[in-house]
Amino acid sequence: MNLFFLSSADVQQAFAAGAHNLHAAVSDFIAGPIMCAVFVLIGIYLTFRTRWFQITRLGLWWKTTIGAVLKDKTVVKTSDKQAISQFQALSTALAATTGTGNIAGVATAIVLGGPGAVFWMWVSAFFGMMTKFSEIVLSMKYRYKNKKGEWVGGPMVFLDRGLNMKWLAVLFAIFATLASFGIGCSTQSNSAAEALYTVFGADKGTIGAILAILCGMVIIGGIKRIGKVTEILVPFMAILYILGSLVLIFMNIGQFVPACKSIFSGAFQLKSVGGGIGGFTISQAMRFGVARGVFSNEAGLGSSSMVHAASDTKEPVQQAMWGIFEVFADTIVGCTITALSILVTNVHQFSNNTGAALTSEAFTTSFGSFGGVFVAVGITLFAFSTLVSWSYYGERGCEYLFGSKSIILYKLVYIFCIYLGAKTSLDLIWNIADTLNGLMAIPNLIGVVAMSGTVAIMTKEYLAKQIKYKNRSAYLKRHSF
Repeated sequence: MNLFFLSSADVQQAFAAGAHNLHAAVSDFIAGPIMCAVFVLIGIYLTFRTRWFQITRLGLWWKTTIGAVLKDKTVVKTSDKQAISQFQALSTALAATTGTGNIAGVATAIVLGGPGAVFWMWVSAFFGMMTKFSEIVLSMKYRYKNKKGEWVGGPMVFLDRGLNMKWLAVLFAIFATLASFGIGCSTQSNSAAEALYTVFGADKGTIGAILAILCGMVIIGGIKRIGKVTEILVPFMAILYILGSLVLIFMNIGQFVPACKSIFSGAFQLKSVGGGIGGFTISQAMRFGVARGVFSNEAGLGSSSMVHAASDTKEPVQQAMWGIFEVFADTIVGCTITALSILVTNVHQFSNNTGAALTSEAFTTSFGSFGGVFVAVGITLFAFSTLVSWSYYGERGCEYLFGSKSIILYKLVYIFCIYLGAKTSLDLIWNIADTLNGLMAIPNLIGVVAMSGTVAIMTKEYLAKQIKYKNRSAYLKRHSF
């Protein structure tokens, strides 16, 4: 075909097709079997480097985190006017991870990979605990205070200051900033608007405006206000959703054992090939279970380490243990509750729905119309929490790239995208944002692996302080990492 005779419409169509094919190739790689294997293998590597910390130090990290909430006031409150407490850091991180993915992502994984996908979610979460732990240790070690006196940390900081690879830090900051407008903003407001429109017939534009105003009131106040909101919102919405799910499971208790059996039996059925690595095949259950597990708890993406670095904790390992609990709460508890709600009602076997619609159908089957209302409210709360938390991630990425003066402009654009996202069809934007979200993992994982020795040493030294040995040097020599 002569290029001189191509119309502008032909050129636009060809460009659109090329862009779609490029995005599809990148997206398939990011959420494909190779990257899924990389996430798990790095988690396994870090688990060995820290001597299976999530198991061998189970009592320590549980006592230090959620076990200290009622006993130690310094965990919940802070006197630092420019920092947030340990619990607020956890709440903000959980607000971002415990989003619509816990409702929609789990359902999608079950539809595409079968009940066995839940097992591989657990596997990714178990090893992902130490990936997130490592991210936070490094973020805390290399964090610094900006002109406002606020702590600034995250992958872009430890990649720059710790690994001396500024170009890699810039890449992460770019991906994080762009992803915040999509997966953390527009898609969340769209999910909430769609859910409320379906159940109540509410106008999407009005919902978007309300969400933009409410989120704007929180976001403009900075990390201190975000922390104050999430420390109330996250426990409330988590308890509400867990209680509702437990009631549903109890109502279908006769299907509980068969549901559990289907998870374990389906985990090792190599039905549909998801891809090959070195001649070994990965089933759909493994592929989608690991993928949805990773993108639910964000272990490996490096995102939540930015907010953990804003805490008032002086000891990096101590704050990093909250990251272990974060993965546990998000995936082992949150995702499992959703999965069992779907499996005990068997809606995945006869329904054509997927995502949030399938979860909603599971609740409607047991609770009638109230079930749909319950899920719609849950999605809205989860979406709101993700909106306010992800704004902080994008803000930190933007500040790293363009300086502190760019923050106010970023916030205004972010708030506008909340409104725009609620009333716009976002299929393509969702896919692109999901890809950008995954691309964040590449520079982050490079940094975490390259500096895993630092994580191991800092962990060993912290544990030595906890051991009541008179000769700590002997302990350090004996327990080498």
